[in-house]
Amino acid sequence: MEPFRTLTSRAVVLPRSDIDTDQIIPARFLKGTTREGLGRWLFAGWRYDAQGAPRAEFPLNDPLAKGARILIAGPNFGCGSSREHAPWALVDHGFRAVISVSIADIFRSNAVKNGLLPVVVDAGSHRALLAQPFGDVTVDLEAREVAAPGVRTRFSIDPFARRCLLDGTDELGFLLAQAPAITAHEHSRRGEGA
Repeated sequence: MEPFRTLTSRAVVLPRSDIDTDQIIPARFLKGTTREGLGRWLFAGWRYDAQGAPRAEFPLNDPLAKGARILIAGPNFGCGSSREHAPWALVDHGFRAVISVSIADIFRSNAVKNGLLPVVVDAGSHRALLAQPFGDVTVDLEAREVAAPGVRTRFSIDPFARRCLLDGTDELGFLLAQAPAITAHEHSRRGEGA
């Protein structure tokens, strides 16, 4: 996983409220067990018509969305079932951060484990970001700050989740990195109590 420090990118705005994990990646695309290729089906129900042709009015189909790494979403993003495929699809498409006024807890946890930064901002900053489709946004994880024209706001994040994202690791990777210290501790404790 790539470490996350500061990201400046165009942002795709998807202002819909209550975007659930089945809308992020519909269940019919969950047959595989790998992440690769899921980005193609991101928001498939909205992004493509019944014949599979891209809908021109959907933001991800706009040429300006190409290369965007930040998604500005409506309230309660990622609600619904616990579906790790949802952050997989977002990351495979190229997103590294999702910004909203509220993000579902289970989605937030799954996102962090997969290198996707979930950012919750205040309502005023959120409105200002939603008003700037395809505008440049900077997300600074080290400073815990989001900046865009007319917007500068701080966000909070669990310290352990932040550390993992900054290091480009997940929980297992963090634990495995502690193996030398664990082994040293075990050796120092041998013989105690004997």
